[in-house]
Amino acid sequence: MSGKMVVISGFSGAGKGTVIKRLREKYEGYVLSVSMTTRKPRDYETNGVEYHFVSNEAFEELIGQDGFMEHAGYADHYYGTPKAFVVENMRAGRDVLLEIEVQGAMQIRDKYPGTPMIFISPPDAEELERRLTGRGSEEEETANKRLRQADREVELLPDYDYLLINDDVDACADSLNRIIRMPEEAVSDGGSQKASEGGEIVTDAGKKKAFAEAFRMGLRGILQRRGIL
Repeated sequence: MSGKMVVISGFSGAGKGTVIKRLREKYEGYVLSVSMTTRKPRDYETNGVEYHFVSNEAFEELIGQDGFMEHAGYADHYYGTPKAFVVENMRAGRDVLLEIEVQGAMQIRDKYPGTPMIFISPPDAEELERRLTGRGSEEEETANKRLRQADREVELLPDYDYLLINDDVDACADSLNRIIRMPEEAVSDGGSQKASEGGEIVTDAGKKKAFAEAFRMGLRGILQRRGIL
């Protein structure tokens, strides 16, 4: 049996990386695709772990060979998901997780219809701000940049199949596994399912739209308070 390709997006600071890490600790058969980029590695990054770091020439050569599931330019650099890794692991029966930005996610949706699309979000914009500023490693300018980016990304949130509320990491990891492995049990007839400990899953279009609108209103208030709107 072949594995699935699954797209996971979320605001920077939503905790999607932590949820994916917990998912892979708790459940077998998942692999995380490592993206390729032309930007320089940061001091703490290792080639092949956080990213595959390559030159512009190498990246463009792979584009010409149709070697990406998706790719995009962002902040003067290329980012993309190498196709070979995804295909090989799916053939081996593993479920491949693509942790990618909304721009790349929309490419996957258009090129590979039926791919599960999951957006992970904190419960509200105030919690996103708290997580960004509470990291201790984020400078004010970086937090502001990520809040502005969230204001743009939230418009596409309703286009995802699933909205997953990350209010508890373990519960969210369990819900994520349920979406991927047991989609028919993932939500109730009302278009959402909330376990007692958290990890609400929302599929209803109206509920996703209402959440996105409320989140954006909260973001706008935060951006105004910070003087960056």
